[in-house]
Amino acid sequence: MFSLAKSFPKVQLTQSIRNSLRTYVAVGDKIPSTTVFEGAPNNEVNLADETASGKSIIIGVPGAFSTACSATHVPAYIRRIRAFNDKNFHKLFIVSVNDAFVTKAWGDQLLDSVAGEQIRFIADPKGDFTKELDLLFDASKFFGNERSKRYALIVEDGQVVKSFVEPDNTSVNVSSAENVLEEA
Repeated sequence: MFSLAKSFPKVQLTQSIRNSLRTYVAVGDKIPSTTVFEGAPNNEVNLADETASGKSIIIGVPGAFSTACSATHVPAYIRRIRAFNDKNFHKLFIVSVNDAFVTKAWGDQLLDSVAGEQIRFIADPKGDFTKELDLLFDASKFFGNERSKRYALIVEDGQVVKSFVEPDNTSVNVSSAENVLEEA
């Protein structure tokens, strides 16, 4: 009789199983301490530090200036900032796998003096932060590289308490502002 335990050492078998399973960010996970950027490539931000205390929301989007991100997903969070404030969320981070200049220009266009410093647009140019969350997907057909799945994370004191990841990567259903606000 064939036995996996005899054929593979326990550590190798465990690692093989772990590597074959999807491990998207989950409730209880800490926010990764990965450098991202705000406004310019020399303005480093660490979202683990930024979300270490209090209640925050991290919103991941496939691409700055893309249709769903610009017309539906992010504007809904901007319109509902007061409702999020009423639930003690005063920090919302929009994370995009784009360079810092593009992300800043996109944020400036969408905010247009609304929401002040509560909504911050964060560049993850190489996708390192998004990769730590296991939320990258191959978007080369549309964007030319790997991009972020569309998601939202409710974070309290640096830890994920609720996760909203779009199963098809790009829809605006699970991670919609309305859905997240209802669960916040």
